Amino acid sequence: MTTEGNATSPEQVIKELQQLGFSDYEAKSYIALLQVPSATAYEISKAAGIPKANCYTVLETLRKKEAVQPISENPVKYVAVDPKQFFNKMAINTRNRCDSVQQSLQQLSPVHQQEFVWSLNDSESVHTQVEKIIQSAKRHLWIKASEASLERHRDALQAAADKGVTIRIVLFGKNVKKFEFSKKSKAILHEGNGLWVGIGPTLITITRDFEEALVADVGTRSYGSYTKNRPIVNLADSLLRHEIYLAEIIRVCGPEIEKKFGPALINLRQSYLPGEQIQALKELLKSIG
Repeated sequence: MTTEGNATSPEQVIKELQQLGFSDYEAKSYIALLQVPSATAYEISKAAGIPKANCYTVLETLRKKEAVQPISENPVKYVAVDPKQFFNKMAINTRNRCDSVQQSLQQLSPVHQQEFVWSLNDSESVHTQVEKIIQSAKRHLWIKASEASLERHRDALQAAADKGVTIRIVLFGKNVKKFEFSKKSKAILHEGNGLWVGIGPTLITITRDFEEALVADVGTRSYGSYTKNRPIVNLADSLLRHEIYLAEIIRVCGPEIEKKFGPALINLRQSYLPGEQIQALKELLKSIG
């Protein structure tokens, strides 16, 4: 079968149904029934392209799942339950079942989950966790990241600011106004100029309410770590706090500091950064004059 325009192919729908617990034959039978008003097992087997001998068992399984219903006895004909009705009910049942299992497992587990550091292995996982941290903030959010990394989280940050959360962002970039959401929200250019250093353009560091922290690189190979482990959260909080201190100090005393340590503190950094990062910083400074 073929599709036109941007329509989803039957093969793709079958794969998605399989991910929701349908077998291959069940998925094909359900789709076939959606395309006819009602049908016998024989008619469904022909439309779905499955053996007639298997069709009766498949339809009985779908009936128990409440995905199809018999509507006559002689001959037995079936109709598909409306997808919206069926999948809404499945979603509610799955959510309730997950909540129940979660509570049961928490009662069984003697280990405090906040002691662990969780690995995040792709960009989407990192950004999903960033969003969760922002949404759960009650008192403050401290963040160090680039404009590009934070762009997709502006709505969540605005919502946090609207709740009265204090937000401080150390920003790689130029547009601080874009990331100031209320009187209690402030974005500060990294070291007073917003220039990136090392992996700065792809680095995200965020802490919330002294309770959780995330550090991640969303570059070509995205990965990160998330934790509620108190000593590690304290470490990340301290790092961000000193980044804020430094940005504020340079904002006030920038000319004197640059005279002593060079632009972007390059004279100081040469003693501590890897050679390739120093070279990249020199080239960046040269490019902007």
